[in-house]
Amino acid sequence: MKEKIIISSAELFLSYGFKSVTMDEIANSIGISKKTIYQHFENKTKLVEATTLKMFETISQGINGICALEKNPIEEIYDIKRFVSEHLKDEKSSPQYQLQKYYPKIFNTLRKKQFDVMYQCVKTNLDRGIALGIYRNTIHVDFITRIYFNSVLVIKDEDLFPSSLFSKTMLMENYIEYHLRGICNASGLDILKQHLNTSQS
Repeated sequence: MKEKIIISSAELFLSYGFKSVTMDEIANSIGISKKTIYQHFENKTKLVEATTLKMFETISQGINGICALEKNPIEEIYDIKRFVSEHLKDEKSSPQYQLQKYYPKIFNTLRKKQFDVMYQCVKTNLDRGIALGIYRNTIHVDFITRIYFNSVLVIKDEDLFPSSLFSKTMLMENYIEYHLRGICNASGLDILKQHLNTSQS
C-alpha cells in the first residue's frame, strides 16, 4: 500500500504541483481513506519527501542505464533529456520550483543527491566526447559540469522563466543546443546539426 500511495502521489504532484494537491485528493485517487495514508506517512511533508526520493531513484537508475550504453555523447544527452521529460511529465506544474518554495529542506537534500548523480554523468559525457574527438579538448571539464548542473536548475526557476512564456520542453531543448554549441568542435557540430535536422523534419 505504501508504494501505491507514493506512485499515485507522484502522478498528482507532477500534474498539479506539490502545494495544491491535498491528502484528500490523493486518498480519493487511490480509493482509500485519508486515515490509511496517515498510517504510512505522518504528514504531507513526509509523503512529499518519500515521493521525491522515489522519483529521484527512478530517474537516476534510468540515467545510469542510458549512460551504460555508451552511445554517441551528443545523442546520449538528448536521450537523457527525453527520459527525464517523460518521467517528469515535462514538468508542467514546475515541481522543482514548488519544492524549493514550499519544502526547502527537502529541496536542498534532493539537490545534493541530484548534483552527485548529474556531476558524474556530465563529467563522463564530457570526457568521452573529448576522447572521441567531438568535444573541444580545451574545455575545462569541472567548470562545464558545474555550470551545466546549475543552468538546468536556473531554467526551472518560474520567476526567471515563467511557464506562461516558456514551456519546459522548449527551455531544455534550447539549453542543450546552447551547451553543445559551446563545447563541440567541428566534428561534433556536424553531428549536432544532423541531429537537429532529423528531429525537426
